[in-house]
Amino acid sequence: MLKDLFRTKPKYVTVRTNRETPQQAKREIPDGLWTKCDSCGAMIYNKELEKNQFVCDKCDFHFRISATERLKLTVDQGTFERINEELVSVNPLEFPMYGEKLQKAREKTGLSDAIVTGVGCIDGQRTAVGFMDFGFIGGSMGSVVGERIVRLFELAVDSRLPVVLFIAGGGGARMQEGILSLMQMAKTSQAVEKHHQSGLLYISILTDPTMGGVFASFATLADILLAEPEALIGFAGPRIVEETIRQKLPPGFQRSEFALEHGMLDRIVERKELRPTIAKLLRMHA
Repeated sequence: MLKDLFRTKPKYVTVRTNRETPQQAKREIPDGLWTKCDSCGAMIYNKELEKNQFVCDKCDFHFRISATERLKLTVDQGTFERINEELVSVNPLEFPMYGEKLQKAREKTGLSDAIVTGVGCIDGQRTAVGFMDFGFIGGSMGSVVGERIVRLFELAVDSRLPVVLFIAGGGGARMQEGILSLMQMAKTSQAVEKHHQSGLLYISILTDPTMGGVFASFATLADILLAEPEALIGFAGPRIVEETIRQKLPPGFQRSEFALEHGMLDRIVERKELRPTIAKLLRMHA
């Protein structure tokens, strides 16, 4: 019996078939090279998508893009100076897991909060600019977002500058900060009014999505309101409105085309035309 324990075990030959496993077949198309359009379902080569400013060349669907990408598409290269980056959100109400959520958002986006503000040139015209990022907790407005916007408008008043804001606030006011977040609606609205009383221009570009407390405050108080095609714009979402009033909403409700038709916007501008349109408006109101 002892001899049997130490006996060399027989070797087996592995026979490979021509069949590929689902995982092997999937690897034929490398990850990260193609993106599927959410509207028409077309597969778009990522380099071509980026070249076309993240707009589908088949159906003109405008993908959501980050604040960093917006900045590159809008501001003259090498002219942007960030301000108020030292302001960071904390957890004043000790809301469970809020601190962890903030940290994850910072790691995911590379941003310190849901808006980037600063001063830069748009086609050579010095402008106070801000870019909201939906990727940072839905672009929601907490104390820091509100404070950065207020300080941007105050700087614009002191320096006699126009303000251009790209809005992507689908999260509205940030519930984890309670009343401290809600008070930013009044606070930012007052800052916009002081800028308006100084005779300075404010242009707001509403992108998908612009909702809640962001929509109901500084986002829609601009002198000129622009929007990208098919952007979701409104206070409460369509599903909530439909459930509340118990009625079927009309097609395209709360999309930018619907808002334009009902007098809430001045113009819908495709992404590739945004920079020249903003530059033209700045020159006209200089």
